[in-house]
Amino acid sequence: MQARKLTRRDFLKFGGALAVTSTLAACVPGEENAITQPFEGTTTLQNPVITPEAQTSLSSVSMAILALSRLTFGIRPRDVDSFNALGATDDERLSAFVNQQLNPDSIDDSEFDVRYANAGFETLHKSLEQLYADHIASNPYDSNDDAYWQWYSKPTYELVDATILRAVYSKKQVVELLADFWHNHFNVYFWQDDGVPLLVSYNRDVLRAHMLGNFRQMLEAVAKHPSMLYYLNQNNSSDAGPNENFARELFELHTLGAENYLGVRDPNTVEKDANGIAVGYVDNDVYESARCLTGWRVDDDLGDWEDGVEKTGSFLYYKPWHDRFNKLVLGKYIPADQEDMKDAHDVLDLLAYHPGTARNIARKLCTRFISDAPPESIVQAAANTFMQFKDAPDQLKRVMETILLSVEFKASWGGKVKRPFEAAISMMRALNSESIRIPGGINWMLGLMGQAIFERRTPDGYPDTRDAWANSMSFLYRWNLSVGLSENWMDDDDTGYKIASDIYGQTPAEIRSASSLADYWIQRILNRTLPDESRNAVVAVMAQEYGWDETLPEDHVRYVLPAMVEVILMSPDFQWR
Repeated sequence: MQARKLTRRDFLKFGGALAVTSTLAACVPGEENAITQPFEGTTTLQNPVITPEAQTSLSSVSMAILALSRLTFGIRPRDVDSFNALGATDDERLSAFVNQQLNPDSIDDSEFDVRYANAGFETLHKSLEQLYADHIASNPYDSNDDAYWQWYSKPTYELVDATILRAVYSKKQVVELLADFWHNHFNVYFWQDDGVPLLVSYNRDVLRAHMLGNFRQMLEAVAKHPSMLYYLNQNNSSDAGPNENFARELFELHTLGAENYLGVRDPNTVEKDANGIAVGYVDNDVYESARCLTGWRVDDDLGDWEDGVEKTGSFLYYKPWHDRFNKLVLGKYIPADQEDMKDAHDVLDLLAYHPGTARNIARKLCTRFISDAPPESIVQAAANTFMQFKDAPDQLKRVMETILLSVEFKASWGGKVKRPFEAAISMMRALNSESIRIPGGINWMLGLMGQAIFERRTPDGYPDTRDAWANSMSFLYRWNLSVGLSENWMDDDDTGYKIASDIYGQTPAEIRSASSLADYWIQRILNRTLPDESRNAVVAVMAQEYGWDETLPEDHVRYVLPAMVEVILMSPDFQWR
């Protein structure tokens, strides 16, 4: 199919960019892989990429592309060369890269450290107690003043900016991917009541501190952190009225998961394993666990009306609120009047060391790093590692090694599509966009795409499968962001924060024909070639009224080059992981 010749008016900002994507997508073999229908005056966005049937026909890619697409937020210029220099074979290179990434302290990230320092963050160094004291207990502004809310939320807004900055520029990419994964797993909504500034500590002191460590330790750190205690109403759970919100999500999302839920049943009828522990959970286990957790709260007596409660913002075991009587959880009898917090510790032990939890965590990690429907072989292998090293201080690191060095990982190209956050960051990395402090419009655009950072209201976290993101509006705004980044529209006038993508300046001066410019940027962004039909569509976008191999006028190159790059960024090939 020959691409339609487009005039310069077709490239007028967003509308034009959307139109040329239709032309490109029409040239991709197989309608199921196309982002849009052919351009015939109207545009209809469709599901972006892989269907199970189409996946088998995808061309294979090099190990460098597979690993860097899956284990980073996007391939930057020269990343492939650096990966290929790590060994003589694909297995050697992958093993070296994984070892490097799972030992982040070994990575020289000094360039990012300078950038981070220059960003001028004012609150991210503060301890939990400092965050609570400065931004909650002693907020210097009147609560009816906008300045009060700006100061109150400043730490988390800075955390959002720092999260994007790290994802784009840090060399510790697997760490950043895992920080995103674990926040989704142990989700806390940005604007949950009472403790917004404390999310900085939750991200740093809980998720990042434990994501390559021990799951049981992480689980308790999550359960004790004020961000979670506030978000799931554990802060007001007492023997007078146990609140089951946290206990329910502890079972349904954080540990055993839906696959181990056995419904509304008498707990005495549930099958037990060799240790007498129930093979799955029922509703009664949730209720009993809620009783075990009573008294776990925040030390936050801002009104000075509770005896034994201060205002540090830290975790507090408040014994007067604890249900002291016996309970039954997962077939284990928990006697009355145990020592302080032992009831809850027993519950966390039961859940963290349960084979069902191992499978659930393994499946979610494999879904994140391999495919939407990972093979049971690798899920079970990762679960086995989880159980084998359940007491090890580096348990989760060993699980990640099992997954990332597996045969299933190496054969997994095309099993994932980028979510909005991944797509946005990968665009900035591919364009070598430059920023000291990320403009707020980036996260605003992520919100329009459906994935604003830390803003998933429900405790299940943002979904991690293609079907959740294959909708017209999400891809419409993904397009808009590609235009904003390529044409430098994203600067924030209010704050002065800027991001610049010098596409023209990064293009060698000797490359000036439409065909050579297309080939250069296709290779630069995708690190591989496109099929002839798709490649020809990109060339046609660049050529316009000129011949494909003709030397183009410089003003034409300056004007049209960003639009051609936008087409590549929105091609199906760029959306795969």
